Amino acid sequence: MASTLDRYAEIAALIARHAPADGQATTAIGNLFFGRCSSPSQPHYAAQWPCFALLAQGEKILTLGNDEYRYGVGDYLVTSVDLPIVSRVTVATETSPSLGLGMSIDGVRLTELLRRVRAPQAAPPGDGLRGVTVNRAPPELLDAVIRLLRLLDSPNDIPALAPLVEEEILYRLLTGPDGGRLLAIMSADSRSNRVGKAVDWLRRHFAEPLRIEDLASHVGMSESSLHHNFKAVTALTPMQYQKQLRLHEARRLLVVERLGVATAGHRVGYQSPSQFSREYARLYGQPPVRDVSAGVAADAQGL
Repeated sequence: MASTLDRYAEIAALIARHAPADGQATTAIGNLFFGRCSSPSQPHYAAQWPCFALLAQGEKILTLGNDEYRYGVGDYLVTSVDLPIVSRVTVATETSPSLGLGMSIDGVRLTELLRRVRAPQAAPPGDGLRGVTVNRAPPELLDAVIRLLRLLDSPNDIPALAPLVEEEILYRLLTGPDGGRLLAIMSADSRSNRVGKAVDWLRRHFAEPLRIEDLASHVGMSESSLHHNFKAVTALTPMQYQKQLRLHEARRLLVVERLGVATAGHRVGYQSPSQFSREYARLYGQPPVRDVSAGVAADAQGL
C-alpha cells in the first residue's frame, strides 16, 4: 500500500506534467484545475467559488476578512460559499514549485449524493459556520484524488469515470470534518443556506445600490440575523462583501479589459471617482492608476 509521501509524490508528478508552466491551468475534466508557481507570490485577490483544494507541493496562505488560513502538503481546504479571498504562495522555488489542484463543488451533484447516502452530522444550532476551513487530508481522499488525476492520461475514460470519482471526493468531504458545514449550506431551512442566497444575490447585483432591509427580506431573515450570520460565514458584513466584489471586478476591468479608471469605477457601481480611488487604494495598497502601470496582470494564482 502506498505511503502518504508516495501519494503526494504521485499527485505532484501528475500536476507538474499537466501544468508545465506557472499560472492556473484548466484540464479536460471540467471541474478540475491546477495551479503552479515557482516562487513566493504577491497577494492574489479573487472571488472564490465553492471549491475543494489540495497542495501537493509548497505552501499558501488564504486570507478572508481578518482570518488567515495557512495550508500546505498534508492539508486540504474547502470553501463552501462564494467568498472574496486573498491568497498568496509562501513556499515555492524553481526546483520545487508550488503545485496544487482545485475542484469546484457542484451543488446539484452534492444534492443528488445527499439523497443516496446517510447525511453527515447535523450542523450545530445557528449553524454560523465559517465558509472556509482547512483540515488534514485522509488517505481515502488522496486515493480518490489520484484516481481522478490519472484519468487525464486516459481521456477516453473521462466522460464515464470522472463524475464517479468526483462524487467519491464529495462523499469523502461529506463524511469528514467538513460534512456539517457542507450540509448546512445545502439545507434549505438553515441560516447558512440563507446566507448563501444573500451571497448569490450580491454576486449578481453587486453594482446596484444595497439596502440591507431589502436583502434581508429577500432571504427571509431579520436585518440583525442577516448581519450576524453573514459575518459568521464570510467574515465580512454584506456591505464589506459588496465592496470587495466591486473592487475585484474593477481591477479585472482595469487590467484585463484595459478600461479607464473612471469607466471601471462607474461600471461596478461607484458614482464618485475619488471614492473609488480611495477604496481601491485601501484594499490593494496603491491607487488604480499606479496598479495598472505596475502590470498587475501577472497576478494569476488561485487556490
